[in-house]
Amino acid sequence: MEKTHYRSCNLCEAMCGLQIEVKNETIHGFKGDPLDLFSRGHICPKGPELKSLYEDPDRLKFPLKKTANGWEKLSWVDALSEIAEKLVNIQTKYGNDSVGIYNGNPTVHNYGSMLYGQRFVSRIKTKNNFSATSVDQLPHQLLSYLMFGHQLLIPIPDIDRTQYFLILGGNPFASNGSLMSVPDVKKRLKAIQDRGGKYVVVDPRKTETAEHANEHIFIKPGTDVFFLLAILHVLFSEKLIKDNPLIEESDIQSIQTLVKDFDLEKVSKITGISKETIHQIALDFSKSSSAVCYGRVGVSTQEFGALCQWLINTINILTGNLDKEGGAMFTLPAVDLVGEGSVMRSSPGSFNTYQSRVRKLPEFNDELPVSALAEEILTEGEGQIRALVTSAGNPVLSTPNGSKLEKALSSLDLMISFDFYINETTKYAHYILPPTSTLEHDHYDLIFNVFAVRNTTRYNQPLFSPVDGMLHDWEIFFDLTKRMELVRSKKEMPKELIKTKLTPASIIDHALKSGPYGTKQNPEIQMSLDLLKNSPHGFDLGPLKKSFPERLYTENKMIQLYPKLLEKDIPRLKSKFREHLDANQSLFPFLLIGRRHLRNNNSWMHNLPKLMTGKPRCTMMIHPEDANNLGIQNDEEVLVTSKVGELKIPVEITEELMKGVVSIPHGFGHNRSGTKQKVASQFSGVSINDLTDDQTLDEFSGNAAFSGIQVKINKIKV
Repeated sequence: MEKTHYRSCNLCEAMCGLQIEVKNETIHGFKGDPLDLFSRGHICPKGPELKSLYEDPDRLKFPLKKTANGWEKLSWVDALSEIAEKLVNIQTKYGNDSVGIYNGNPTVHNYGSMLYGQRFVSRIKTKNNFSATSVDQLPHQLLSYLMFGHQLLIPIPDIDRTQYFLILGGNPFASNGSLMSVPDVKKRLKAIQDRGGKYVVVDPRKTETAEHANEHIFIKPGTDVFFLLAILHVLFSEKLIKDNPLIEESDIQSIQTLVKDFDLEKVSKITGISKETIHQIALDFSKSSSAVCYGRVGVSTQEFGALCQWLINTINILTGNLDKEGGAMFTLPAVDLVGEGSVMRSSPGSFNTYQSRVRKLPEFNDELPVSALAEEILTEGEGQIRALVTSAGNPVLSTPNGSKLEKALSSLDLMISFDFYINETTKYAHYILPPTSTLEHDHYDLIFNVFAVRNTTRYNQPLFSPVDGMLHDWEIFFDLTKRMELVRSKKEMPKELIKTKLTPASIIDHALKSGPYGTKQNPEIQMSLDLLKNSPHGFDLGPLKKSFPERLYTENKMIQLYPKLLEKDIPRLKSKFREHLDANQSLFPFLLIGRRHLRNNNSWMHNLPKLMTGKPRCTMMIHPEDANNLGIQNDEEVLVTSKVGELKIPVEITEELMKGVVSIPHGFGHNRSGTKQKVASQFSGVSINDLTDDQTLDEFSGNAAFSGIQVKINKIKV
């Protein structure tokens, strides 16, 4: 039997529509869905590899338990009953905080895991809650919370209507957009140029995006905050500030006073960008009919990540480009996670309401910085983490100082992993609970519709039925949560799986019907799950629209242009400015940055064969002059050393890199023993996070600062 299946790809943030040809329950063809109005037929190499993920012989399907004889398969009921009893016993003996939780990035690509995983976390009642947020987008969410009143009011570049796009620390050609879900990004950026506009990339590396930009400007890693301050310096000195009734005059005056100290001559010395270039960018941006400044992971993961995101928002606001067509706008998703009264409204956020036990790092949205995870396991005393639950994550490879975390994981009394691979992290688990894969379950994008460059929605039905006995992640979370409740109340656990009639789909159906496009608020559309089931190519809800002040959720309905909490970080900023100006020769003369490839997103994609084709990608990029000074050749293996570790890696000499900067991709390091990923082990590479330092943070937000790590490079003596 032949059929055509339509769905979106959930392997990155872009939500590209797929057209899948199936014959006799086997996939015979993949291509982009030409009728999907959001992705417009675009597809990248990752989408077709959903087939390889589904067919991967290394993918686990049933629970495993670690024994003296190795991994052994056991029933779901036995696994979940044993885990429930052990978790409750540990919390009873040592307190709620003795159990830690880590959620990896793929969690937000799976709505069942999000909905029922959050319920599980709420029942655990631990303060030791961690996620990939604090090695990624935490500064974005924190500043949206502080400035606009809700962590998910993330300003989205209106790429389809802007005339000037300034990109810092982002590479959308490789990411397909990040906190900016934008399929077909190459054509969308080209369209800016075709309509007479321009896009400019500021980055220590001439990335794939920068290669096609109107202008690429090298910047010294970790100095973006000073570049942004200098842009504001020009805007004020040239009297280019636009009026905005939603901001206080006193905030404008405070910012004007702050930026006076950051004159272009000094900032040029620090950043490596000429004062003429800084001045021209500020003028071009402010005088464009529409403009937007956007900074992503390279900006967020540095020691002033939060201040960078504040300044980016401030530049957009003070030039009149926030909440304006062609500027930075806000979505109105079909399932509204922001609006007051929404049945699915998420927490607006919280900040520093409690701190980590060892280093007193601030919580954000009831999560602690993941840089504290290892020390919270290794440091003895009340509140020490003795058991850990991980979901869809590989923090050994994705968080700072992976070697230290390995030591911590090996010391745990109990570790449970929701994952379908035995990887560098889950190999330390005592139990592995594997859920179904993408093509075996339904899906609705709760998060990435919030970040999309158009208002869009779609529902994805499963393509294949899972093998008998497999469970979806939400079913696993629900059963385990219920078993823990039974153990706490000293009731007997059932000998069969505990089911619920409240499926993720039924929750979403209710949210769609009661949301901004449902019958009551939009009788013309009457949004519902049935409507989306009958809209296989997705449902276009139109371009982004003006949202403020209606969707502004601060107490006084004003933009908090200069949040009071940020004032505490200004002395550190000024101190670092002076330190840069007086910089002496370092024992670690190179600055290390990461990089991403279109074929990679998370480390587990390294087990998908076609995504690993082509020339080796785990190399250390270095500028030709630096390579010549070190006496090293292309493909030669060198020793890279940081304050916390060292590794050996082959060299790739390229003019893509700014002098004094080296680059290693993230997600590799599959050379550790005990894993079971055959393809990944063939392309093992080394982990950049064996060099990054868990003690190096954006001190204000707690986000990891591993962009611009100081390292030294040595030839390996034969």
